[in-house]
Amino acid sequence: MSERDPHEAVERIYREEYGRVVASLVRRFGDIDVAEEAAGEALVVALERWPADGVPPNPGGWLTTTAGNRALDRLRRESRRDAKHQAALMIHDETPHEPTGPVEDDRLRLIFTCCHPALAPEARVALTLRLLGGLTVAEIAQAFLVPETTMAQRITRAKRKIRDAHIPYRVPAADDLTARLGAVLAVVYLVFNEGYLASSGERSIREDLTAEAIRLGRLLRSLLPGEPEVAGLLALMVLTEARRTARVAAGELVPMRDQDRGGWDRELIAEGHDLVRECLAVGRPGQYQLLAAINAVHTDAPDAAATDWRQIAALYDQLYAVAPSPVVALNRAVAVAELDGPAVALAEVDRLDLTAYHAWHATRAELLRRLGRSAEARPAYDAAIAATDNPAERAYLSRRRGSLAP
Repeated sequence: MSERDPHEAVERIYREEYGRVVASLVRRFGDIDVAEEAAGEALVVALERWPADGVPPNPGGWLTTTAGNRALDRLRRESRRDAKHQAALMIHDETPHEPTGPVEDDRLRLIFTCCHPALAPEARVALTLRLLGGLTVAEIAQAFLVPETTMAQRITRAKRKIRDAHIPYRVPAADDLTARLGAVLAVVYLVFNEGYLASSGERSIREDLTAEAIRLGRLLRSLLPGEPEVAGLLALMVLTEARRTARVAAGELVPMRDQDRGGWDRELIAEGHDLVRECLAVGRPGQYQLLAAINAVHTDAPDAAATDWRQIAALYDQLYAVAPSPVVALNRAVAVAELDGPAVALAEVDRLDLTAYHAWHATRAELLRRLGRSAEARPAYDAAIAATDNPAERAYLSRRRGSLAP
């Protein structure tokens, strides 16, 4: 193995393949707990064999096969094995199976299961991050700012609800698809953000989660090509992903204004711009389309000085009308600072009830810096640093604080 610690390499591959393995096992066995436990047992076997034997050519297939065999072994040992065992073996015969929906993709079916309206919204996101993203309960709890025991109970209740309510493992039929779409789009975007921001991990970016969210976005677009919010979400993700490699340098966050735009992925930017033009032409703007349009304006500028802040502020006005929130107002204030100056923006920021949000403190700190109010900026930077676990962001904020004028 090329990585220094072979066990770390195995765990990295396992996490990248986890969602595919679990989704395949859920389809086959119809039981989330069986799928998770079998996937975990496959990891133990991989940790024993791969460091000595090498990674197999298809590690995902190897993990799925090994986990499937472990699940079958477990079911054979259970007192209820006959019914479950026969159900699992149906995959090998020609008996018609229960319909799983219009798309033959295990992970997309699993995300619709996780996002069923019978589940609480916070449980949908947590379960998706656990089953598709492969995050540990501790990582998800940290991302949600709740105790690990609380998150474990939340996930357990969600899985029990799926089992007891017989929530189907399938993509809904066309008649039900639109009603379920909003929850699915929200969760896909949260999975993307968890990977991009990586607030729950030591790495500043988890590429496996961002790639999985974009893959799911492309699948949803193929399923619903005429739905502008699907195109908008995909555009938003690819335009954000286009800047990924320039976002962190030497372990420190690089804000957009300072990023090397030559390092942006122009192919993804072109795709995102095409999607924005396409979905906005429909004339039914939604939050993902507007967020994508804001990103399109940023990525259209050859340098930070050429950014059309007036257009960005206008788009934030539209976004606030569609999806009002203090976070949208905070982001709009950043554009206001460029148009009307930091004093006007600071007045808007100080009216927002976001004292638990690290970006609110970071924005205040930057505005106070621009106003020359270093004594007030220092505690604002301290609060922002304390409120984020992202190591790259902490490094950036610490440097900015240290460079304040006396």
